[in-house]
Amino acid sequence: MPVLVILILERTRLASYVAAAVLVAGGVSDGLDGYLARRHHMATRTGAWLDPLSDKVLVAAPIITMTAIGRFPVWGAVAILAREAAVTTLRAVRGARGSSMPATEIAKVKTVSQVVAVTLYLLPLSADANPVRVAALSVAVAITLYSGLDYFVRALRPPVVR
Repeated sequence: MPVLVILILERTRLASYVAAAVLVAGGVSDGLDGYLARRHHMATRTGAWLDPLSDKVLVAAPIITMTAIGRFPVWGAVAILAREAAVTTLRAVRGARGSSMPATEIAKVKTVSQVVAVTLYLLPLSADANPVRVAALSVAVAITLYSGLDYFVRALRPPVVR
């Protein structure tokens, strides 16, 4: 992520393209890692905790950096980062009580939608692309908030006894 942040701060067309490529590569490798871990039954407690955390850092670092330099809408940053902080806190509290919260399918969709939206803001597109950027960010924010709500609803359900 430090490389991504440095590329964003460079503020050149080439650095923007490279930053977008780094973000997409990070997202693809994260998805591939999760897929392979599930497929080969290599999931671990540590991985179950680190994977969602890496998703958050993957998206939060460019959002914070671009918001700081005026290239990302504050409303989108606040919505996404507040959800991520709330769910991370929920996971930490649940983890301290001995209960895990594995990533849900909607959370995986959330991560993809965030990567797409952030990538569009990283790319040095013309002003004509702004409606597409805002639409992609709006979809990502809606899915982000829905998935956050889903985690809290799941956390409030009584445990299933088998």
